[in-house]
Amino acid sequence: MIGRLTGQLLVKQAPELLIGVQGVGYEVQVSMTTYFTLPPMGETVTLHTHFLVREDAQQLFGFASDEERALFRALIRVSGVGPKMALAILSGMTAEEFVRCVRSGDTQTLTRLPGVGKKTAERLLVEMRDRLAGWHPTAGDMTAVPGPANHSLDATEEAESALVALGYKPQEAARMVSGARADAGDVASSEELIRLALKSSVRSKN
Repeated sequence: MIGRLTGQLLVKQAPELLIGVQGVGYEVQVSMTTYFTLPPMGETVTLHTHFLVREDAQQLFGFASDEERALFRALIRVSGVGPKMALAILSGMTAEEFVRCVRSGDTQTLTRLPGVGKKTAERLLVEMRDRLAGWHPTAGDMTAVPGPANHSLDATEEAESALVALGYKPQEAARMVSGARADAGDVASSEELIRLALKSSVRSKN
């Protein structure tokens, strides 16, 4: 089991990272909440990790806080919720916002996330309510701070690719990023575009 990883941030291509540790490169998938807190490439990063082994794949997921990792682990125990959907949930809202949805029975907000239909949202409320009974996240753990820009790829292309990886359809991702670009301007980084696109998607469905 790999529970914690500290190394050099070699590649940032949302939602995937490559972290170098003593000559070994670890591919790590992260939520956008964690992605926005990352340091510039080349600097040292520490992530709480969850190592998932399946017959056809071995995947490593990374989180900026232990609380976010705990929520991810609780989510993938819900029937019908896999790692991809769990990352999409943690990318579309903070852990604190998700807990608030569960406690208030807010299925409408949950169904705005990619891949989360009405039945899945209802199942999340039922199965997560007891697991979150003692959840008291700190404000610092739930705050996502945009990281430095990564210009290794075209920002628009990278933002669209990240949204597709999170479960949005290509046409929808392109529309979301186009709207974010109109708000942010031509100099916006991919991180800024992703963050604005996710926020505008939730607002547009209110």
